Formats: sequence, structure tokens, C-alpha cells
Amino acid sequence: MSNHFPTKGRIIFHVDMNSFYASVEAAYNPDLKGKPLAIAGNPEHRKGIIVTSSYEARAKGVKTTMPLWQAKELCPELIVKTPNFDRYREASRNMFAILADITPYIQPVSIDEGYMDITECADLGTPLEIAEQIQTKIKDELDLPCSIGIAPNKFLAKMASDMKKPMGITVLRKRELEEKLWPLPIEEMYGVGKKTAVKLQNLKINTIGDLAAYDVYQLKTLLGVNGERLKNRANGYDPTPVDPDAVSIFKSIGNSQTLPHDTTDEREIDRLLYSLSEKVSERMQRKSVVSENVQVMIRYHDRKTITRSQQLHDYVELKDEIFSISSELFYANWNGSPIRLLGVTAQQLTEKDEITKQLDLFTYENEAKNEKLYQVVDDLSEKYGKDVFKKMMSSDHGQSISTSFQKDFLDDFKHK
Repeated sequence: MSNHFPTKGRIIFHVDMNSFYASVEAAYNPDLKGKPLAIAGNPEHRKGIIVTSSYEARAKGVKTTMPLWQAKELCPELIVKTPNFDRYREASRNMFAILADITPYIQPVSIDEGYMDITECADLGTPLEIAEQIQTKIKDELDLPCSIGIAPNKFLAKMASDMKKPMGITVLRKRELEEKLWPLPIEEMYGVGKKTAVKLQNLKINTIGDLAAYDVYQLKTLLGVNGERLKNRANGYDPTPVDPDAVSIFKSIGNSQTLPHDTTDEREIDRLLYSLSEKVSERMQRKSVVSENVQVMIRYHDRKTITRSQQLHDYVELKDEIFSISSELFYANWNGSPIRLLGVTAQQLTEKDEITKQLDLFTYENEAKNEKLYQVVDDLSEKYGKDVFKKMMSSDHGQSISTSFQKDFLDDFKHK
């Protein structure tokens, strides 16, 4: 990849931890490094199944889902450990926290892999430099290896991350499909399972290139809409976005924005914090979730990044609540240096249907009033546009107003 940041299209990473369970065990016990290691469901029982194995074990023929007795025959010196899922979950949380220092646009797809959209991260370096930063930080801080695929969409990024393991970084551009992607066997294509591979091979579709060139109508007859989807992917087309809300077990919703210029202007900072809080709130309400923890990300002009969070005593979901907390967090931790990027994230999310909030009479009355007020605000915003209150409050004929003034207006409105 060139030494500049692309200005067109998306830039998607697929971060894939290498032999994750085995690598976590080796990081926890360095004596296991460089040795054939396997994680099995029941190591004491010959009928146990291999969950994963180290690259040293794989070199001896040990494979995932292989019976333990067979793995032992292939590799008599194999070290077998039972899974420690608490340990793996902790490592996963730490890994995704490192990714979240780069961007909130992260979509975990399992405990050990996820997508990132770094399109708005030009201030951190080129895509290759950012990938190297991530890979180095995960190795230095967690002692875990990972591979990263870089591409203009999720499918190509996923395919790229599989091309060089362990500790690989691979760029896959659309213009390189004929060289890098199409020669691969059809069974190696992401999204093609064993049964689908057999169906395609019966049509003499043996490579991804064969699929890319095949008649779409015959594919749809054979596989339905998935046939067209697979052909599109084989040709490098995948419009699905990186969706941070897609996996509920990683419970956070965040937005960040790079400022057009480094700033210390508190009015500008307040406006951005409010805008980010509003976006987070809107996404939370679409998902019908509430939050018990709010986090702020601050990136300075020198690229130094800090994140600070606050555990809450009650659930929040409304934009003013999130703005109030994020603003307090920001000003308590800002060192006064120019700001390049701000992010606001609601964490520890819970679905509204899962909670029952116990309110005393006073709290209930106040929250009931607020609920009516915010419903009115939302209705007016929907009818007249989101800037309706800004227009009502602007006293400087076109100049932007501070969010604190907007909040004062809403406070005054509550008491009318």
C-alpha cells in the first residue's frame, strides 16, 4: 500500500487473533511457547475433541475438531490443556479495548476476530502504519499474535487476513483479485461451507475465479439469493457496513469525529460533544437499550489518545444525560492541549425489556415529566428538522450557539 492515506472508498480492517486459545495459554504460561499445544474439551478422555491448537501442533498434522486420540498419534509430545474461558474472555476484552483506542467503528464477529472501519483515521498514519501499530500493541501488551487484512470492504478484508498467518498484514485491492483471490480453491472462500462447495464443484466451479465468471442466473437457481451474493463477493463487491451494533455481547455504542482543525475552543468542543451524544442516544433508542457507563475518547494534536469512563448509578439513554456525563468527563481529564478527535461511547448496555426500574414517587413524577418533554422535542425535531431548536435559540443571526445555551433553554422549557 502506498505511503499516503486513500481519499476514496472505505478502509476496512479484519483483525484475526492467531490460534487464540492456545496463544492465550502460552502468554499466561511462557513455558508453553514454541511447543505443540492443543486445547481440548476433555483431555482426560480419549474421545475429547481438539478445540484449537498452536502452530507447532498444526505442523504435526493436528487440526481443529480432530479426536484427541488421533492428535496424540500424530504428535505424541502434544501438550493438552482444558479450555479456560474466563481467561479467553479477559484477553478478548483487552484486545477489543486496544482496537477501540483507534476507532469506535468496530464489529466483533467472535471472541477472537472483528472488523474495523478506519476510514476516518487518516490522522493516525497510513492504513499499513495503523495496522502495524495495532499488531505491535496487541503483541507488546497482551503477548498475543494477530493477522490483519486491509481492504475496501469486509469480505476482502476477511480473505486478506487469512492469507498470511501468524503475524501477517495483507492488503487486498480490487485490482489484485485476479492475482491474489481468484486462484484460491472455492472451499477457501469465506461464506462457502462444505455443502455449498460440493454443489459448486458439481458445476465445475473449483476456484473463486470460476465463481466470479459464472452465470448469475444459474447460481441463483442453485443457491437462491446467496448465489448472487457469493458471485458479487468473488468479484470484490460487498456493501455491508461495519456495524458496531451487530453483536450485542460486546455491549457498547459509540461515535467519534475528527475535527476539521485542531482546537482548544470550548464552544466548538461542546458542540461536538453534544452532537456525538445525540448520535449515540439515537442509536441506543433504535436498539431499545440503556447504558450504565459512559466513555469519552480524547485524541490530541500529537496523536496521543486517552479514554476515560464513568460508572453510573442509574441507566441513561437521553442525549442530554449522555452529554452532561461526557462533558464532565472531558473537562475533568482534558490537559488543555489542542484536540484533534473526540469520541463518546455508551457502554454496559442493557435491553429495556430486561430491566425494571424501581422509582420512588418523586423520581417517577420527574421522569414522567421528562419523558413527555423529550417526546415533544423529538416530535418537533422530526416534523421541522433537527435544527429547529438551534434556529429558535440563535441570537447572533446565523452564528453557532453553544450547547450549554441549548441545555439552558431546555431547562427553562421544563419549568414552563
